[in-house]
Amino acid sequence: MRYSPLPRPLRLGRSILSACAAAALLLVPSAPAPAQDASVTARAKNDSWLYAGSDIPRDTAWRFGELPNGLRYAVRNNQVPPGQVSIRVRMDVGSMFETDEERGFAHLLEHLTFRGSEHIPDGEAKRIWQRFGVTFGSDSNAQTTPTQTVYQLDLPSVTPTSLDESMKLLAGMVREPRISAAAVDAERGVVLSELRENDGPQKRIADATTAHLFAGQLLGERSPIGTPESLAAARAGAVQAFHDRWYRPDRAVVVMVGDGDPSEFVRLIEKYYGDWQAGGSNPEQPDFGKPDPSAPVAKEIVEANQPLSLTLATIRPWKKRIDTVENTRRLYLEFLAISLVNRRLENRARSGGSYLVATIDQEYLSRSADITMAQIVPLGDWQAALADVRGVIADALETPPSQADIDREANEIEAFLQKELQNARNEPGARLADDLVRAVDIGETVTSPQGQVDMFKAIRASATPQVMLDISRAIFTGPVTRLVLTTPEPVPGGDKALLAALARPATIKDDRLAAVKADFDQLPKIGDPGTIVSQTAIPGLRAERIEFANGVTALISNNQVEPGKVRVNVRFGSGNRSVAADAPNLLWTGDYALMASGIGPWGQNAIDQLTNGRQIELNFDIDDDAFEISAESRPADLADQMKLIAGKLAFPRWDTAPVERLRVGYLTGYDLNDATPNAVIERNLQGWLADGDSRWAPPDRAAIEALTPAAFKAFWAPRLASGPIEVQIFGDLASVDYRKILAETLGALPPRRAIAPPDGQRVHFAEHNASPQLAYHKGEKGQAAAMIAWPTSGGLAAPRDARALEVLAAIFNDRLFDRLRAEDGASYGPSVDSHWPTGFEGSGGYLLAGSLLAPKDVDRFYAIAKEIAADLVARPVGADELARSAGPIREQVARASTGNVYWMFLLEGATRDPRVAAAALSIEDDISAVTAADIQRLARQYLTPDKQWSLAILPQGMTLAGAAALNAPAPVAGGR
Repeated sequence: MRYSPLPRPLRLGRSILSACAAAALLLVPSAPAPAQDASVTARAKNDSWLYAGSDIPRDTAWRFGELPNGLRYAVRNNQVPPGQVSIRVRMDVGSMFETDEERGFAHLLEHLTFRGSEHIPDGEAKRIWQRFGVTFGSDSNAQTTPTQTVYQLDLPSVTPTSLDESMKLLAGMVREPRISAAAVDAERGVVLSELRENDGPQKRIADATTAHLFAGQLLGERSPIGTPESLAAARAGAVQAFHDRWYRPDRAVVVMVGDGDPSEFVRLIEKYYGDWQAGGSNPEQPDFGKPDPSAPVAKEIVEANQPLSLTLATIRPWKKRIDTVENTRRLYLEFLAISLVNRRLENRARSGGSYLVATIDQEYLSRSADITMAQIVPLGDWQAALADVRGVIADALETPPSQADIDREANEIEAFLQKELQNARNEPGARLADDLVRAVDIGETVTSPQGQVDMFKAIRASATPQVMLDISRAIFTGPVTRLVLTTPEPVPGGDKALLAALARPATIKDDRLAAVKADFDQLPKIGDPGTIVSQTAIPGLRAERIEFANGVTALISNNQVEPGKVRVNVRFGSGNRSVAADAPNLLWTGDYALMASGIGPWGQNAIDQLTNGRQIELNFDIDDDAFEISAESRPADLADQMKLIAGKLAFPRWDTAPVERLRVGYLTGYDLNDATPNAVIERNLQGWLADGDSRWAPPDRAAIEALTPAAFKAFWAPRLASGPIEVQIFGDLASVDYRKILAETLGALPPRRAIAPPDGQRVHFAEHNASPQLAYHKGEKGQAAAMIAWPTSGGLAAPRDARALEVLAAIFNDRLFDRLRAEDGASYGPSVDSHWPTGFEGSGGYLLAGSLLAPKDVDRFYAIAKEIAADLVARPVGADELARSAGPIREQVARASTGNVYWMFLLEGATRDPRVAAAALSIEDDISAVTAADIQRLARQYLTPDKQWSLAILPQGMTLAGAAALNAPAPVAGGR
């Protein structure tokens, strides 16, 4: 379960995904409504509750209704993935519905609800759903925000029995959760652990920023997780009263989407919710408040070791609007206006401006505010960065954009909507359910993807320069302005200095992009088209292997899994294996700078122009045995997509600005690396597990400071020129000549040699330690983390063991969860993971258990983890426990196997090693074949005390003995 703290990152995609709801109205003329009798009118009202007052045509795939008790529902059939039904129960209550004494109750109640109901034993619902193949935390979850609480269940491989039982369980939990003193005490510990684990400088900054931006409003003071004081004071009676007040059928919406008959969904909703009766009248909605113009404008937040950052916000009162065609037009135009400004801000950052990053977003937030917010990371001089961003905004308010600028941003939106339309057949039911719930929360409707495309065509035609100027002026104007500076040290003048900077007139900064003439014909010829030397089908797969004379191999699957979509993954070189374990390297620089440094005649802006409005991408990743450039494209763009990737390999460009931007970015955030236990883990754990291997060890400050464009090129140039090359192309290829495209691009490259130093072909695991390795963080004294791991193996020689270890990890995880969270409340989210790398034969694998904790619970974590490991070695697991752990894994595989992404991932390297395809085809059978004897055999083989490695991350200055002492009972005064 999770809660949504504020301020959360404002989503650029909001207006794209949900505000574009209404196109068909522009194409279908209105007709006079026929006369209706009273019963038909009443039924239509109940069947159209989401569209009340809206002129947006319905998405007819949905069926809506309302029960006599006021509960509303929405259901539809969807077969992605096959056999799954997604259920959502939305309660119209969140943290802003709480009183001062009830802070955190909505979120605490969410936790209590998922423990069970008055009709089933505590924790039994989790086990029942596991038997149905449900994975706790992903398939079953819940979320509390300021305005709603949503319960989520994705039920795989449904049967009439499992669906009926699941609806019964969920309805019972929502209607009559077990709110006993014991349950409240247990979940209070879990929520306090969650609060502790999220505490730190980032949360303090977020809380202080939210309180300042929304001063005088509930949004500024109602974090969903509550406060330690309010949670400590929570009692079963008070939580029960909160439930009884707000959990009512007339405040509930049930959504069901999946592989079933919508009429059956309605029947089940009526069966399990129809007799739910509310006690008393529906309470009045709380007054969320309005932005307060009299509150302070500027605030300095001082947090040691945090980078400089600025938040500049223009805030307007939130207005309730009916979701109409005209309202949707306004939302789209607002998004266009924001995109125009963001493009200019990014252009300035690329060319060496005063800030590392600056972005603007606009959102209607929690029924409380209409906010336009700039978030800025300065490069040292915060006043210069603020002035530059204000100057770009001032230009947007003074001079209309050109039609070419408008068209460029509109092209991106249109390409996205076309992509959504093409993928509509493959839209997962879970996403459809979530989108419907979100529409209810923000007061919008839903419409079809075709409606979205048609709507935007009409809106785009109205986006003239003058219209966009007017929209820009509207969204950057408001009664309330707020400015926040986060700084590691107090700035001279404090808040007054911020006010003075804001009072200075903005100087217009014209950072509009200059016209770039970029065309694919400018790319030099890669070479003569390559020759195909072999074409063979892959047994058991609808795919073919193609090999060219230059050694390039391709795995092609022409399928209609995703109509109109083509996925590409080009794997080249040796990835992590191209570097010796102890050799200095710049692997850490590749993610951003390598793709951003350009191709042949084109820099970043030219590539943006080339790909504008098209589905062409360059995504970079590093695998153990290859570097990867991937893209999600479409048939019409595939030829140019492959030209761009081949051009990157054949004619890499070495622009220096991206390298410098990367270097400065790493240095700007460097002090965050030890701010919390989680930050220490994210930065260092992989290197520690690999015994300090330089390929996973993070760079220190000196290495970052020493990064130069010349060193960057010296490291990456030979790797971009290395081999072998394997390309995967999966998707809708019926209309393209992919053999010709490959022959003219990757097949035309000269032969390549591999980079494979002998010392880079294995991974050593961390040395066994009798007592935990210690690391330290500079965050809160109440935060710690503990890890314990055992080496396993890797490669393709034992795929069944790899699958069995996943099941073993799931069993270990379930036991650790029950002991550490459900019983003790010592941790919010302990986890166990099995890592088995196929790129390193016989090495690199491990089983890792870990958790964020209070320092006093570190020793207890080790005791529980070692006890679980010893028990797995000593005794075979029971049949029910094995089934509850293997079943959800098998279901995850079955659902994922319906998509191309799954098969592309599993078949990486299949053109060079037939074991890859064999392992991919056997995965479901391998999981199903895992026995209790397999689990015990692997536990005996790997979970031995003489191989284990452990780690504790403690507050700076604390020892393990000091942490353990915190658990000692306080001395009793007096007595003998």
